[in-house]
Amino acid sequence: MTRVKRGFVARKYRKNILDFASGFRGTHSKLFRIANQRRGKALSCAYTDRKNCKRTFRRLWISRINAAARREGITYSSAIHSLYQNQIFLNRKILAQLVILDAYCFYKIIQKISNKRD
Repeated sequence: MTRVKRGFVARKYRKNILDFASGFRGTHSKLFRIANQRRGKALSCAYTDRKNCKRTFRRLWISRINAAARREGITYSSAIHSLYQNQIFLNRKILAQLVILDAYCFYKIIQKISNKRD
């Protein structure tokens, strides 16, 4: 069997992994085997955290909308239900931004849906 010299390929593979782990602390960025393990862990955590980030932002938007809606005397769930009944299709992100940036506009929307609800 012929000899295969793969020094360049192996070095390139190790270098890519160590470059990925360059910001890690201690031996996690210096030793190949540990850096490779940390890389796998980092990539799996990145995947789950992308999902968790969406979840957390949605919770934040809902709590902001709920707080603003309760100031107007209506609960969050009834506000969202009334929005859909009146065919006002604003998502939670936009509603939360309205609460922060343009409270008067949000107040007018709540007034419109509560008038039609009564």
